Amino acid sequence: MDELVTEVRAFNRFYTRVIGVLGARMHDTPYSLTEARVLFELRAHEEMETGELRRLLGLDAGYLSRMLARFESGGLVTRARSAADARRQVLRLSPCGHEVWRTLDAASASDVRNLLTSLAGEDRRRLTSSMAAIRRVLGDGDGGGPCVIRPPRPGDLGWIVHRHGVVYAEEYGWDETFEAMTARIVADYVQHHDPKREACWIAEVDGEPAGSIMCVREDDRTARLRVLLVEPSARGMGLGGRLVEECLAFARRAGYARIVLMTVDALAAARRIYQRAGFTLDEQHDERSYGADVTVQSWSRDLSDPEPRAQRL
Repeated sequence: MDELVTEVRAFNRFYTRVIGVLGARMHDTPYSLTEARVLFELRAHEEMETGELRRLLGLDAGYLSRMLARFESGGLVTRARSAADARRQVLRLSPCGHEVWRTLDAASASDVRNLLTSLAGEDRRRLTSSMAAIRRVLGDGDGGGPCVIRPPRPGDLGWIVHRHGVVYAEEYGWDETFEAMTARIVADYVQHHDPKREACWIAEVDGEPAGSIMCVREDDRTARLRVLLVEPSARGMGLGGRLVEECLAFARRAGYARIVLMTVDALAAARRIYQRAGFTLDEQHDERSYGADVTVQSWSRDLSDPEPRAQRL
């Protein structure tokens, strides 16, 4: 944990230097970062109560009061009693305050544009997607970008093998034999692929792979669901359910009557997805696999019924 703390603090120091917030003033103006943020929130909300603004930004009441007094004396904000509660004050930007906000906003956008212009296209995508991932992981409700389910692109099949190896080692302690098994699944898919009866999908969030699934031929009547994975940073977005539904819809169109899958009982989140999609447990047994003692489970679903049984109970 200490190494992670050091890494996060190093990133904070680096990024604050890159975006130039260490100085007392922003963009060659008389305003600090905190003052610029207050102006931004007032512009975004049109009007706010003082207490609401303080809670949103986590500011000390006395500090905010002094700042607002300077803004008012400088003609940037106006204050009025709240119509709902005369004890509360409502803040609004004045025309002068709007002009100051536009100056700060244009300067900030210019700085970021200059930063991005110096990067290659791929690096820009990596930068912005990583920033969105940080926001999601740290709980920013607005941090989720567009989510799409798409066919694999060059490099995605290797990503499936890599991420299965990493995620299952980190979360369950499985060894390299699991990664090797995933590699064989992917290799068999490529070598024997029948596009009419087999397909693979990648879930993409903010331009980055965040999940995977395959539908492969078991026999003429039966399909097999394989390599379902959702990145830890993308969980809670419903991607697992969307991937499974995509797989089921394809299996029906391909003419399969039944679909099967293999999992282990430790994968509780995946099991809940399968149950919601109408799969039922057929058989399970204990064995030693992937360097661990696991309970292997076989699940199946009849594809003639489009309504998941679990949802109709």
